[in-house]
Amino acid sequence: MKILAVNPGMISTKIGVFEDEKMVMKACINHPYDELCKYPNIMDEFDYRKDALIAELKSQGHDLQFDVIVGRGGLVKPIESGVYELNDKVIADTQNPRLHHACNLGSLIALAMAKEIPGCRAFTVDPGVVDELDDIARITGIPETPHRTIWHALNQREIAKRYCREHGLKYEEQDLIVCHLGSGISFAMHHHGRATECCDALSGDGPFTPSRAGAISPVDIIRLCFSGKYNEEEMLRKINGHSGLTAHLGTNDVREVEKRIAEGDEHAKLVLDAMIYSISRHLSSLAPSTYGHVDAVILTGAIAHSKYVSEGIKKRMEYLAPVFIYPGEDELAALANNAYRAMIGQEEIKVYE
Repeated sequence: MKILAVNPGMISTKIGVFEDEKMVMKACINHPYDELCKYPNIMDEFDYRKDALIAELKSQGHDLQFDVIVGRGGLVKPIESGVYELNDKVIADTQNPRLHHACNLGSLIALAMAKEIPGCRAFTVDPGVVDELDDIARITGIPETPHRTIWHALNQREIAKRYCREHGLKYEEQDLIVCHLGSGISFAMHHHGRATECCDALSGDGPFTPSRAGAISPVDIIRLCFSGKYNEEEMLRKINGHSGLTAHLGTNDVREVEKRIAEGDEHAKLVLDAMIYSISRHLSSLAPSTYGHVDAVILTGAIAHSKYVSEGIKKRMEYLAPVFIYPGEDELAALANNAYRAMIGQEEIKVYE
């Protein structure tokens, strides 16, 4: 069975070709900033990214014959975890998303390409809007703004299941705190196979990150909004894109910050240590959801490659549970393997309604 996995990010599109569960090709198509600037919004990048993807496949000797094309899911309505066959309803909701992010293009590209291939099916798996919260976790102090989730559901689940396989455990029997460390940082309590508490990583929940503000006093945000310095769009960009390490240090690259620290920059050290502390504090806040029972804390994502960051979090979290580090992400394999299992009947193929 030949499977194509498509994972769009903000400045790149990752693709993988699989034969059954074996990856036979992997590529990261980088999209230069000056190219992306030609498009008013992310949805307008559809043809540009699709054409670049097809060109990459052909350059590596792959024809456009696939049994399944599976795309990273978009920010549609909250749904339960699983494999979903792409249909007109999910595409309509993806074209009018809750929030704008490059992941919204994954499903659109997958279905568009599949329609051009006889017999090819199109899926998405565990989009960032997977919502399995306990009801108690939904309530906030303002009834009009219940707690919602946007998180790295795909990678978090794949890494949590990988940890369980490697340690002879059943994912459905564990209480695991999983944290994805990237330009966005998300965390969740995986309680017996369900993420019963997690954050809204795209809208300001949680710690500050390389480019996001994280949780800030709403009073301070309100005062900034009415200060006359910013309009709505500028405030949204300030919170999500121009904050965090970027605002303090002028870079969102943790490697650059570590280099400055090695050269004796005390301010850079203070800010990065503060991010580590902020992450650890928010991870600890998940423990009450399982009455303090935590089997393991798992760190994943690109920034987990940084020993400074991952070891810093580990030192602060080992009081709660053993900490395991899985640098990078496995989203292409997660997409393809779930699609393969669905095609052979090992996973339910769900319907988006």
